[in-house]
Amino acid sequence: MNILLTGATGFLGSALVRELNRRKDMSLAVTLRSQKPSLCSTTHVVGECSADTDWSAALAGQQVVIHAAARAHVMKDEVADPLAEYRRVNVNGTLNLARQAVEAGARRFIFISSIGVNGNLNTRPFCADDSPNPAEPYAQSKWEAEQGLMKLAAETGIDMVIIRPPLVYGSGAPGNFGSLVRWLEKGFFLPLGAIHNKRSLVGIDNLVDLIIRCINHPAAANQVFLAGDGEDLSTTELLRGVGKAMGKPARLIPVPAGLLQFGATILGKRAMAQRLLGSLQVDISKTCKLLDWKPPYRVEEGLRRCFERSN
Repeated sequence: MNILLTGATGFLGSALVRELNRRKDMSLAVTLRSQKPSLCSTTHVVGECSADTDWSAALAGQQVVIHAAARAHVMKDEVADPLAEYRRVNVNGTLNLARQAVEAGARRFIFISSIGVNGNLNTRPFCADDSPNPAEPYAQSKWEAEQGLMKLAAETGIDMVIIRPPLVYGSGAPGNFGSLVRWLEKGFFLPLGAIHNKRSLVGIDNLVDLIIRCINHPAAANQVFLAGDGEDLSTTELLRGVGKAMGKPARLIPVPAGLLQFGATILGKRAMAQRLLGSLQVDISKTCKLLDWKPPYRVEEGLRRCFERSN
């Protein structure tokens, strides 16, 4: 099985490279924005993912494309029009790659999207077939890319697989999880000891396992799958679990969530408070049933593995 992976130097891409390189039944090629040390036997430097990128050399002979490259984790965006910039890479760049993949004869395209396509908060778990409700430019761009990809699949016959992960944790994770780890490493006292929300997460090893299952499973074709560990935690439970896995105390002060939300609003940190205090759950039953899959690692083991790997 010949596989092309984009975004190979990112958090998820690096984990996929490690796992796919170990598999003798899969031949991996990767694309990079610039010349870097070789990650596998076949590396192509293509520059930035955009509507003008030439993927022809990288796509030659590839049967499956895993598209993990994206514009993401821009916490303080300084561009004048963030949505336009997200669209340039995540929509126009993605659809350009997919169209060239069709022309090159690839049979399957796996797109790593985001649970943000479903929304940022919920009172019941999101399902894969729920109506999308993206609330931020990044998620909006992912949803627009999804629509374009499914249209391309209907027109050309290429298998399209879309995976929407929630927060991904693991060694060296960026974003919110990385921030939580740094707070605990520094021994900060955190006013998060009485948060009773529910958040779905997915460990990097579970996500990699799911993506690999989608490479050749016949039931994956033209489906949207939600990823997750199958266990939901409150922010308080997550911090305690991370502290236990790190071997460090989680210094948590029990401050009511309503008071924290009020203070965050005054300080202009409403979005951060939403991620820490609100609930976001996903239902992975469709993923498990159609793919005959279950997450190989429970949250406790996944946290332990990520800190073992970082030591």
